[in-house]
Amino acid sequence: MIYKIADLPAVAQQVINVANGRKIWIFEGEMGAGKTTLIRTICKTLGVIGNTQSPTFSIVNEYLTANHQTIYHFDFYRLKNETEALDFGVEEYLDSGNICLLEWAEKVETLLPENCFKIKISLTEGLDRNIEFS
Repeated sequence: MIYKIADLPAVAQQVINVANGRKIWIFEGEMGAGKTTLIRTICKTLGVIGNTQSPTFSIVNEYLTANHQTIYHFDFYRLKNETEALDFGVEEYLDSGNICLLEWAEKVETLLPENCFKIKISLTEGLDRNIEFS
């Protein structure tokens, strides 16, 4: 599906609907494809209180929704290896039962559970994006 930035709220709702209760969401796409932008909109749609930002330097951010649900947002871009993820307890986050939104998940691929929800974003002509789910 092709979308424009103005379509993000509707796209976010569609992503939530298609996820169908799965808790581990993997966002794939090149640098600048819009992964973090889509995640911000998804968090807003899910009722996150306060601002969301990329956890590029902290690796993981924790958000709380108005319904007192916790959402974890990971950015594994800066990891050198999977051991670094194990050192900060990534498995505990992934096993928490909370929604986990992962950017650059290929850096921790062998640590991920089966049945993750994948969202692939790719650039198209102009400022439009293509999004695919699996």
